[in-house]
Amino acid sequence: MAIFSKKLCEQKLNTWLAAEEAIATGQSYQMGTRMLTRANLKQVREEMEYWAGKLAEAEAAEQRGGRNRIFQFVPQDT
Repeated sequence: MAIFSKKLCEQKLNTWLAAEEAIATGQSYQMGTRMLTRANLKQVREEMEYWAGKLAEAEAAEQRGGRNRIFQFVPQDT
């Protein structure tokens, strides 16, 4: 089961995408008390990767019912 809901992951990812867009256009971006500038672009991209991963986990959990499935087979020579 995913820790974060799909909706929350989408919202967070969209927030970080907006931050990247603002930084890329030469502007500063403020989220709460944090002020992000061009110098923090690496951190913004790390957060984007994090939330993209969490979104993928949430989507996988939604499709598979919350379980990862592993199948094992043994090849047999006949």
